[in-house]
Amino acid sequence: MPGWLSPALLVLWAPLGFRATCYYYRKAYYRSFFADPVACAVGEARPQAYCGEVKFPFILQNLHRYFLYAALIFLVFLWADVVRAFVIHGSLALAGGSLAILASTTTLTLYTFSCHSLRHLVGGKLDCFSCIASGGPRYRAWSWVTFLNEHHMGWAWASLFAVCFADLYVRLCSMGVIHDPVFATFVHLFDVPDKGFTP
Repeated sequence: MPGWLSPALLVLWAPLGFRATCYYYRKAYYRSFFADPVACAVGEARPQAYCGEVKFPFILQNLHRYFLYAALIFLVFLWADVVRAFVIHGSLALAGGSLAILASTTTLTLYTFSCHSLRHLVGGKLDCFSCIASGGPRYRAWSWVTFLNEHHMGWAWASLFAVCFADLYVRLCSMGVIHDPVFATFVHLFDVPDKGFTP
């Protein structure tokens, strides 16, 4: 792989697909780029009737639930990175990079867990929670996702800016442009050899 090409591009398809097919973003770019519709209670700009997302490329929007599954898997790895970000020079510590990565992963988690498809998956297709096995836990899960879903637009934008900031921050630290300040060190976990160690 060329030096200028980031390995992150190998996994970019999942978050990019999840955002591109997101119900909120679809509403935003359908209105902005296609004027379809311009706003609520405004007629269609095109003469033909609305036919839904049944033709290419818009039929690909139906892949959103599958991108959701991929996003849930990626969150496991992102939270593992959060844990690693708080281990600095062999100690449990708090630094600027730790907070940036924590904010990025937290907002991504809230964005993912506020997804309309997840809300439907955990209980949106049910008419009666008390009529099924495990109805109580499913109702509580659906209620939490519904609460998060009310702020889906906010989580979408917050996560987008948090991810961009964290990526830029880590990149600048790795290039030596800025120094990552360590605010506090809590517990020494293990010794790190000085030779060849790169923070």
